[in-house]
Amino acid sequence: MLRKIIEVDEDLCNGCGLCMPECPEGALQIIDGKARLVSDLFCDGLGACVGFCPEGAMTVVEREAEEYDERKVMANHGEMTLYEEAVGYLREEGIEIPAHGVEPNPEPCGCPGSLSREIERPDMEEPAAGPALPGVSRLTHWPVQIMLLPPKAPYFKDADLLLTADCVPFAYPSFHEDLLKDKVLLVGCPKLDDAEFYREKMTAIVEGNEIRSITVVHMEVPCCFGLPALARDAVTASGKRIPYHDITITVDGTIRETVSV
Repeated sequence: MLRKIIEVDEDLCNGCGLCMPECPEGALQIIDGKARLVSDLFCDGLGACVGFCPEGAMTVVEREAEEYDERKVMANHGEMTLYEEAVGYLREEGIEIPAHGVEPNPEPCGCPGSLSREIERPDMEEPAAGPALPGVSRLTHWPVQIMLLPPKAPYFKDADLLLTADCVPFAYPSFHEDLLKDKVLLVGCPKLDDAEFYREKMTAIVEGNEIRSITVVHMEVPCCFGLPALARDAVTASGKRIPYHDITITVDGTIRETVSV
């Protein structure tokens, strides 16, 4: 099929590995001193890695490629190291495998913090009165940064999304209980990060999954109002009708406004 996919210019690549932590799917490995795409199946084509290459060796191109397979990505994370997969791919393609003392990297993407996972939370009995379960985490998955989230992660199925500006949990003291409970978290900063990348990632998540609702929580400061706009653009681009809630948090830590459509 014709689709977008990462391409590495080996003449420009210096093997620094800065791209690898930005690829939660594990599509990239350093082999023989160069970043290589180990399999078309692992690359979602969104290009989170491109902006982290100091040499400009990575681009998103459109070419014939096998369809991205999230299940194989997850199986690869759980059952084998990415290095072993890379070596297997090189063998299949007849590419020479370096023989000089390269040890397998046991961590997916070179960074254990990027591995996608779900977090089991036991059922908790709510107290009859008073503050609800203070200090209890309501986070049910990892990672949470928009830059790192795989668009077809299993926790997006039938999910209620909570798209939040990264300052919100610091300002609003009851974030976990009042806002995060029973929702799938996506965190980002529309001022400091790549807004266009956010828009593409959010659109891919909404288009590729059955999303039940989207709640956007942002600060009252002007630079934060880009986040709800990105969410609305993603829903519009998907052509779906999804319940939408917009919550504004004040700098002193209260809910100023809630809008639902």
